[in-house]
Amino acid sequence: MFARLTVVPAIRARLVAAAAACVMSLPALAQTAVPRPWLDASLLDDARKEGSVTVYSTTNEEEGLPLWRIFETATGVKVNFVRASDSALLSRVLIENRAGQRSWDVMQTANVNKIPPEFLLKFDPSEARALIPAAIDRDHRWYGVYANYNSPAFNSKGLKPADLPKTYADFAGRKDLAGRIALDGTDDAWMTGMLQHFGEEAGVKLLKEIVAATQPVTIDGHLAVARAVGSGEYLLALNNYVNLTVNVKLNGGPTDFFLLDPVVLFFGQVGVSQLAPHPKAALLAANFSISQEAQTFLAKFGRLPTRPDVATNPPGVLDGLKDRKVVTVLLDTAEDRRRIKQFNDIFKPR
Repeated sequence: MFARLTVVPAIRARLVAAAAACVMSLPALAQTAVPRPWLDASLLDDARKEGSVTVYSTTNEEEGLPLWRIFETATGVKVNFVRASDSALLSRVLIENRAGQRSWDVMQTANVNKIPPEFLLKFDPSEARALIPAAIDRDHRWYGVYANYNSPAFNSKGLKPADLPKTYADFAGRKDLAGRIALDGTDDAWMTGMLQHFGEEAGVKLLKEIVAATQPVTIDGHLAVARAVGSGEYLLALNNYVNLTVNVKLNGGPTDFFLLDPVVLFFGQVGVSQLAPHPKAALLAANFSISQEAQTFLAKFGRLPTRPDVATNPPGVLDGLKDRKVVTVLLDTAEDRRRIKQFNDIFKPR
């Protein structure tokens, strides 16, 4: 289930080689990249003495390992990279922290805000000054590493822009699309943003009308949805992460996103454990993850930055947001459970 940078030498060798090639291909991120304002001198000596840092993350190894290799090269601090799903990591953190285990330093997932606040360190990294305000937790226990903007997507071979719904309400009249629309089966955060925008009663009514007309098919995984639309298996995604649609498009898939109100936003977040076994290295790693250097690297894969000083890839991806209503959704564990049940009642009726 877990991938760790310091385990399985053969795999590590291949991934490190890929990381080196990736870093070499980015002159701005080369090993001698200067300046590095995230490299806090007040933390660096102690971080090196601690020797390592353990990062729990949902970022895939193709992005995560070369990203943290940049940190390793710059600091000399070894990164133990543990990769798993959001739910697996959240469960692991809850079990370990309640047992008082000092096993992890940094958590980087879309669900850091669901960790009990007493398990997370309150901290103020210097790089946070460059983030958009919505990407900063009001209690300063997590910070946005990348932005998950939610929008519909379409297959550009199967549909022309003129054929697309102009509002979410338009979906309810598109019986011609029945069975040709996909949706991730865990999109309760997007659903919550829809209900916040339209109002609970009116929003539920609208979503049920959309389901009745278009019969969307729920799929396991947002990347799977993006690929299914890009391949033409489905003509539309009722909702998906913009960056994943862009990722498939960058790889040659005939797909694109289109923005409707509301655009629901949540974040891939970084937090530091209150029981971090390597506290200085953890703070340095968290600062790195929200830096211009790190976010520029992640943008190469289509991730959308939380810093205005980092360009999207391709440029201008988010230009249309200025004309749209953006709704930020952050669900705690109890509210998430309630919304999951509501989502299943609407989109997976028995």
